[in-house]
Order: sequence, then C-alpha cells, then structure tokens
Amino acid sequence: MSRKRDIVHVVENAAAQTPAAAVSAGADSSSQSDYLRLLGERVREMRARRGMTRKILARDSGVSERYLAQLESGQGNISILRLRQIAQALDTPLEALVLDGPEPPVDLVHTTEFLRRLPAAELVEARRLLVEHFGGVDLDARRGRIALVGLRGAGKSTLGAMLADRLEAPFLELDRLIEQESGVSLSVIFDLYGQSGFRRLERRVLDQVIERYPRFVLATGGSLVSEPATFERLLTMCFTVWLRATPEEHMQRVIAQGDMRPMADNRESMSDLRRILDVREPLYRKADATIDTSGGSVEETLEMLQQSIRQS
Repeated sequence: MSRKRDIVHVVENAAAQTPAAAVSAGADSSSQSDYLRLLGERVREMRARRGMTRKILARDSGVSERYLAQLESGQGNISILRLRQIAQALDTPLEALVLDGPEPPVDLVHTTEFLRRLPAAELVEARRLLVEHFGGVDLDARRGRIALVGLRGAGKSTLGAMLADRLEAPFLELDRLIEQESGVSLSVIFDLYGQSGFRRLERRVLDQVIERYPRFVLATGGSLVSEPATFERLLTMCFTVWLRATPEEHMQRVIAQGDMRPMADNRESMSDLRRILDVREPLYRKADATIDTSGGSVEETLEMLQQSIRQS
C-alpha cells in the first residue's frame, strides 16, 4: 500500500509542477541517468579487473544476473538515487554514507580531501613521499624482494623460476602458497568462500611471505592488482615488475598450458581478455619496471628482467 501512495504522491506533485520546476526536474533526471550510467560502468570495470563473469558475481553476491545486467547498463535501483540525494543534501560524499566501519578520524578525512584535489602526476609524488617518510620500508631489503605481476600467460612462473635461480633466492608462487595455507585448490576456495574469502587468504599469505623470507622472487596472481590494500602492500614492500604481453600471446600461452579455466563457458574469450587487460593496465603500470615478454626469447627477456633489477 505504501508503494501505491508514493506513486500517487509523485503523480500529484508532477501535475502541480510549474514550467520552471519541470525544467529543473528534467535536468535532475539527466543528472540521475548520468550517475546510474557511471555506477554501472564502475561495477562493470571492477568486475573485469577481478576477471569475474557476471554469472560468478551473481553467485558470490546473491544478486540475480538480470539485476546485475540492469545495473551495469545504467538502470540501477531507484534506492541508489535516493541515497545519493541524501548525501547531496548533507553535502557529504556518497562513500561517507556507505562506508563500512566506524567514522574515520577527522585528520584522515581532511588528508583524503587534500589528496583528491592533486593532479595525477603530483599524486604519484605524494605517495612516494608518504611511503618514504611513514612506510617504515628498508629500501635495500625491498630490492631483495622481487614480485612479478601481470595476466596469466605473461611468463611469471617461467621467468620467475629462472630469475630466482640466477639470484640464488627462493622462488614462490602466491597461488600455490594460498592452496597450501587453505588445504584446498583455488577453485574450491572460490566455491566455498567466494571472491572475498580468497582475497582475505591472499593478503594473509602475502604478509606471511614478506615476514618469513628476507629475499625472494614471487609470482603473483593476475588479479591481485584489483585489491587496493593488498596491491599497495606489494608495491610498498617489494620491487615489482609488470611482465607484459599482447592479448594474443596471453591466450596462446594459456592454451599451450592446457588450461582454459579463465575463459570457460565464454564464446567471446579474446574480447573478454582484451577488456580485462584494458582495465588492469593502469594498475599494472604502477609497478617499478615493465618488461615486454612478446616476441623475444626467454633468455633475452630474462636478461632484460635482471637488468631492470640491477638498475633499481
């Protein structure tokens, strides 16, 4: 009944609008449509960064695929707009209303607002200064911790093992360590605990690696960069290298390994792979060095990788 009353109330208000109010309402409607479109794009990009299909996201979130499709196409639930309107009325960012956890300290809020106003280039410098002054990082120790990032098929396992042998350091694969820690395979982890459960394990195991090993070469999972806190930890504590390849080479290498899991049940696998690479590229670029593994031999690429570490 309350919903019917709301509908009647809206109709009555609309009928009473002046021409000026109608223009204002039209502009507001356009603003709302733009907001929903951006929200949908953000959800879609975050899903792509994590390499999740809409079906997997629906399963993990308990939200129907149909609604996710509507959300990603810019047709989200009206309650989202109501929440935005409340945030605007309070003159506060929407994220402040949906924040999970206690109210942040005032100094953190002010610092965040200050950083938000900086141009992109100055943000990079600001982060570097913050890490140097407050990160408690031993730069010499950091150079001894090598972390390789990139999509599957970039050569992280092959080049990582060879590099570790040259440096006489242990070679570790984060995904294998996660399986050892949990006692089950990655697929079972996702089935039992979902994306969020896997991310918690990933962060815990990464912290254990940093604590236990003074030197190492670490091959990370391709989607680690999509988890901001974990990726920040990796960037701060390790010398990171993005192993880059073309989408075609990524696909060929994964197929050569006999593993089609990333693209299972997907008829547009190459299109999906390109989209995942596109949305993750800005994150991968935050690595200390980038090595293109396309075209050259393994030995040539290994030499470039070792040279980038020497120059750090």
